[in-house]
Amino acid sequence: MKVPFPKKIQIETTILCNGNCTYCPQKQIKRRPYYMPDEMIHKIIDDSRGQGIIFRPFLQNEPFTDKRMPEIIRYIKKDPTASVEINTNAGLLNRELSEAIIDAGLDCIRFSIDGFSQETFNASGKGTEYDKVKENVIIFLEIAKKKAPSMETYVRMVDMDINKHEQKEYIDFWSKYTHAQIVPLYNWPWMGQTGCIPRPCPKIRDEMFFCVDGNAVLCCWDFNERAVIGNVSSESVTEIWNGEKNRSFRELLSKGKREEITLCSRCDGFATYDFSSWPGY
Repeated sequence: MKVPFPKKIQIETTILCNGNCTYCPQKQIKRRPYYMPDEMIHKIIDDSRGQGIIFRPFLQNEPFTDKRMPEIIRYIKKDPTASVEINTNAGLLNRELSEAIIDAGLDCIRFSIDGFSQETFNASGKGTEYDKVKENVIIFLEIAKKKAPSMETYVRMVDMDINKHEQKEYIDFWSKYTHAQIVPLYNWPWMGQTGCIPRPCPKIRDEMFFCVDGNAVLCCWDFNERAVIGNVSSESVTEIWNGEKNRSFRELLSKGKREEITLCSRCDGFATYDFSSWPGY
């Protein structure tokens, strides 16, 4: 499968997170450094200018644990073809930061709030005060409505047994402010799976992921770097994307041969995805 350049690039600018979500292995990460150096962030962005990239400056972390985030967004937005999306638990968001990232040119933000009560919110492992998070999000949405009315905003709950009883109330409340969604819970590879499903993977078509150490990995769920395809310290984004290792992985996955890739050999993601029109499958 030939893809000249990715459409979306995620950059793990830090490995830090203020949450402890029950479904996320973030606390198992042993990678260092804690922060990706500025010059490495800039290189990824500079290598991708003019390509119409959707940048997501986070990976397996909370974006706002990195105080550089407003400046990172501004740096990306020097390219008029680029856009920036952020997913956040909103625990560190405040009015000043909201103003800063909106003014920097943020295009889309998704708030991850997995409960509609303090009890359920605590059970989900977000690690912050529910009422404060709700207040942070409402303030942000009010500012964005005035300053950036075209910004895409979402509030999302991951579908879990612990929050099913609150989902209707959740949707009814947040729909008054923005797009409210219930999204499926995906299993991270190597989190108890003993095998894989023989299916392709939609991520290989147009997404690229950089870890804090500069390693590019095959998948955003690769928290232990089991499928490294290159490193931006010694290669350009284009060289990594079109490199032999990535092309080999992409070819295997396009045919559903997950078992031949260590990372994917313990992955059951996208089990219900419709691959009927997938080329060559």
